[in-house]
Amino acid sequence: MRLPRPRTPRPLRGPRSLAGQLFAMQVLLVAVVVAGCVVFAYVSAGRQAQETARRQTTAVTRAVADSPAVVAAARGAHPTAALQPYTERLRRDAGVDFVVVMATDGTRWTHPEPSAIGKTYYGHTERALRGETFHETYRGVLGPSVRVIAPVRDPEHGNRVTALVSSGITVESIGEQLRDQVLALVGVAAAALAIGGLGTYVINARLRRHTHGMNAAELSRMHDYHQAALHAVREGLLMLDGRRRVALINDGGRELLGLTGEVVGQPVAELGLPDPLTGALAATGPRVDELHLTAERVLVVNASPVSGGEHRGTVVTLRDHTELQALSGELDSVRGFAEALRSQAHEAAGRLHTVVSLIELGRADEAVEFATAELELAQALTDQVVGAVAEPVLAALLLGKAAQANEHGVELTLTPDSRIDDGLIPPRLPARDLVTVLGNLIDNAIDAAAPDAASPPRPPADGPPQVRVTARADGGELLLCVADNGPGVAEEAADEIFRRGWSSKSPAPGGPACGRGLGLALVRQAVRRNGGTLTLGTAAGGGARFTVRLPLRALPGARDGVS
Repeated sequence: MRLPRPRTPRPLRGPRSLAGQLFAMQVLLVAVVVAGCVVFAYVSAGRQAQETARRQTTAVTRAVADSPAVVAAARGAHPTAALQPYTERLRRDAGVDFVVVMATDGTRWTHPEPSAIGKTYYGHTERALRGETFHETYRGVLGPSVRVIAPVRDPEHGNRVTALVSSGITVESIGEQLRDQVLALVGVAAAALAIGGLGTYVINARLRRHTHGMNAAELSRMHDYHQAALHAVREGLLMLDGRRRVALINDGGRELLGLTGEVVGQPVAELGLPDPLTGALAATGPRVDELHLTAERVLVVNASPVSGGEHRGTVVTLRDHTELQALSGELDSVRGFAEALRSQAHEAAGRLHTVVSLIELGRADEAVEFATAELELAQALTDQVVGAVAEPVLAALLLGKAAQANEHGVELTLTPDSRIDDGLIPPRLPARDLVTVLGNLIDNAIDAAAPDAASPPRPPADGPPQVRVTARADGGELLLCVADNGPGVAEEAADEIFRRGWSSKSPAPGGPACGRGLGLALVRQAVRRNGGTLTLGTAAGGGARFTVRLPLRALPGARDGVS
């Protein structure tokens, strides 16, 4: 016996797509609306057909009742002979099914069916005998009909009712007319249903393309994931439409760009961002790891154009590079310190060899004098810095920068009025920001004052390359002033020196220039972040003088800008 093969179960079909569901609902809705319109039109047409029949039969009945020939025939002995041809001709011309003239007792004088002449009329006549004209629907010889009954009055006998007239249209004739209208109505309804279904199909086909065939549950789940991802991503995400307006932004993007309020739908140019960053966001081309500055942050901007739909747009990601940039600056300072220490170690080894050689030559006094002079010079600078600046971070920075300046052939001095006692700098003023501000200003001053091999020698009147630093805390504020006797800053460049990428030095041969010109921009950020001011002036030697004032107490209100 052969066993039947087991049936492979069919996979369960998932929910219909959103476009399919809407298509079914719209087709059903269109069908219901069309069916309702057909029923309403059918009922209205039926009522209108009956009303038309009543008006038509009323006109015919009144015309016959008011006819002098009918009144005269009603007085004669043989009214049928005079009235039957007349009523039949009128019936055919008026389009009614019967015209009956009868005596007051209901005996028919005329009728479309000759066999019904002389017999009693089927219907009510009481109101007509009282002189009224009325209508009714009643079953007669020809079947149910809509009829009108009117009295015939004889003016010569005191306007007395001498006969009755009844004309009507059968319900079957009314139904035939109504069927013709219904067929036309059904044709119109079918055409409307077909056009509505075709339009619905076209619309839903486009909707299916835009929703990628997903159903409502999938779209809802995707929306939930979309919102959760936007709030969970720490990096900034910004989506722009083809007209460079904000289409979407997450919490990270608002924080990094410093935006508040409703910004979706606003053009990028109206967000109040720095011009270079606005230009990068408004550009249509791709951007890869570009550094841009806001009032308080260093951002890495990546932009990728997208195409599809009706408009072109751009997806922009933002990463906070502020901490990393500060660490990079500190690393550069440490690297400079290491180079300076290596140079000093090399120089100290040479001096030590000199001392040893003097001792070997038997000139011990000269060896002691040479070593003591070198120690006094280094100790004098250390004692000056440590005695004036009790803040350990700033003291260490100044000592390291002094060694670095000496390596570049620049003399770094601390002005006599410098004084920062220990404990004056509050914890809210980060040491990292102080290193960023003072370190970058000294680096720029050393670069400006250091002799350049490509430039002509410095005239003797300018004196040796020198950088003067003032660090003083008084009057509730921290004053940091760095001046050099370099070439200074041209007037036309005074507004551009704080822009990212500006530099007075040309890039090294064969090396990139993208890493230069960020120091002063970072200084401005740190100053603004701590509510201070940064001023550019001219030093006594003709070089540049940068003055930074940072409040030592928290001050309410807006932060000052750069002057």
